[in-house]
Amino acid sequence: MSEFNDWNNQIIDEFRANEGRVGGNFEGAPMLLVHHVGRKSGKQSVTPMMYLPDEQDPDTIYVFASKAGAPTNPAWYFNLTTAARATVERGTETYDVTVDEVTGADRDRIYGEQARLYPGFADYEKKTAGVRTIPVLALHRA
Repeated sequence: MSEFNDWNNQIIDEFRANEGRVGGNFEGAPMLLVHHVGRKSGKQSVTPMMYLPDEQDPDTIYVFASKAGAPTNPAWYFNLTTAARATVERGTETYDVTVDEVTGADRDRIYGEQARLYPGFADYEKKTAGVRTIPVLALHRA
């Protein structure tokens, strides 16, 4: 198993053991676990992610395909946009969501708020400047 998978599995275990809270780099940050199916492999996966709640709609949250500023989008982004559905674990609750990509001025506003709250996201955006725009996905409770 890769070092990255080990790291994700530790976060997943900590999330589940602590009612959706984790420590370390993510201490105090809103976290969720996204269950998705590989668009090519058909395999079930679980990916821990930070999210931003929608201020107007408690049934909508936003996730960011930053991949820590890598030049390519993460595989989970393609899985979610292909399926347009997923399941999330948020705190102690598990529920289904539909997935929409946010674009244009709305994307910029939402990403800007995440970068303001968590400056690492501003760094990711600097790393990807001229290479790709980091996607923002809206997850809506189904």
